[in-house]
Amino acid sequence: MEQRVNLKFLVKLGKTFTEAYALLKEVYGNEYLSRTQVFEWFKRFKEGRETTEDDPRPDGSQRQKTDENIEGEKFATYFYQ
Repeated sequence: MEQRVNLKFLVKLGKTFTEAYALLKEVYGNEYLSRTQVFEWFKRFKEGRETTEDDPRPDGSQRQKTDENIEGEKFATYFYQ
């Protein structure tokens, strides 16, 4: 969530996607959002989205962060950059 807020701030400052992504990587090190996630949120904020919350899921469920999810994201980020 914190990274989304910071990304929204960078969009409002007029940063490009490349600049914003590089800054997030610099600040958060290995804990930054994936390039795909940053791109999707960058696009949403650029189009005027104000909220940093996830959209509600059609079935009402919520995705929960687990150690398994986090490790999977790190693996994907490492191999698919």
